[in-house]
Amino acid sequence: MSNPDYYQVLGVSRDASADQIKKAYRKMAMKVHPDVATDPDAEEKFKQVNEAYEVLSDPNKKAAFDRGGDPMSHGASGGDPFAGMGGFSGFSSAGGGFDIGDLFGAMFGQAPGGRGPKSRVSRGQDQLVRTKLTLPEAVFGVTKPVTFNTYLICETCNGSGSKDGRDPVTCTQCHGRGEIIVSQRSILGEIRTSQPCPACQGFGNIIPEPCPECSGHGRVSQQRTINVKIPGGVDTGNRVHLQGQGEIGPGAGPAGDLYVEIQVMPHDTFRRDRDNLEMVIRLPMSLAALGTEMDIDTLESELPDCPEENRKVHLDVPPGTQSGTRLTIKGHGVPSLRANRRGENPRGDLGVTMLVQTPTKLDAEQRELLAQLAQMRGEGSPEVLSKSEEKGFFNRLKDAFQ
Repeated sequence: MSNPDYYQVLGVSRDASADQIKKAYRKMAMKVHPDVATDPDAEEKFKQVNEAYEVLSDPNKKAAFDRGGDPMSHGASGGDPFAGMGGFSGFSSAGGGFDIGDLFGAMFGQAPGGRGPKSRVSRGQDQLVRTKLTLPEAVFGVTKPVTFNTYLICETCNGSGSKDGRDPVTCTQCHGRGEIIVSQRSILGEIRTSQPCPACQGFGNIIPEPCPECSGHGRVSQQRTINVKIPGGVDTGNRVHLQGQGEIGPGAGPAGDLYVEIQVMPHDTFRRDRDNLEMVIRLPMSLAALGTEMDIDTLESELPDCPEENRKVHLDVPPGTQSGTRLTIKGHGVPSLRANRRGENPRGDLGVTMLVQTPTKLDAEQRELLAQLAQMRGEGSPEVLSKSEEKGFFNRLKDAFQ
């Protein structure tokens, strides 16, 4: 192509900045390089791209080209945009190879070079274990043994990883760098990449005689049991955080943390609703009408060391109690977990919902007595509930049995 338009060759506008020209050249050079492109005139195009950059990167040559003169007769070359970037000059693969890390460093602004050897000692991972609690244990707190599999320091080598206690020696293959350079041929020439040293696995040193128990890792997998103090008021999904009780790290590194997640098992009598406990009592129809009083077993009664005075609580049922009525006993619910951490011990309520029970089997005398009562009270026919009454009644029953 005679008298080429260098701006068109690089695909930039005439007011493009030096940085835009440099980026366009890199992109176009990779596209038309003879080792990459399959076009028969790829070599000629590559020369044009280099010539275009040589002109447009030099202010004097660029000015001469813009005036319509001969830019190649003005001054020295504008320089390679890859010069000084990891030692890579242009895209020519002749006369030797190049480091792919340097190439990407030049293209994306990343510094070339290896990562160096990795340490044999690192922090252990955090662990999560789950434990089941009864409702009394969750409400009042408990110290619970928890068993789990983890990594512990190898007692045979005391965490050194060495059979005889000798220090690791420098790897002779990578000379302590922890990585090796691997070369391979490609369309861009010889490419060199860094990889972890296979002899030392990237540590840069080797344990001459590894411990037979831990194979040089300084830790072994074992089952461990610890006693975990669980505060009162926890619920399903809560986690107890134990710092430094997780697995020992490689090379006997610092231990991670242990998280104990709580799962509270259902109770036959009590249901938890945040800081309240709920229960349902079947109340005979006659007692609901006349009223009664009773002693109810508390949740504390299931604790082995519960004092006798805390095992029961007194409840007065007023006359005319309807099915679904909820009576409240203050201070016999669940301790607040947040307040418990502050040294306080406020508790929620115990809610008792009444389920009035209608008799299903009546003898002749009982039937006659009920008939007389119904006649005296004028209860000859059922009464249809209004929408608001119906909603309130069924909501009370729903809350009682959820």
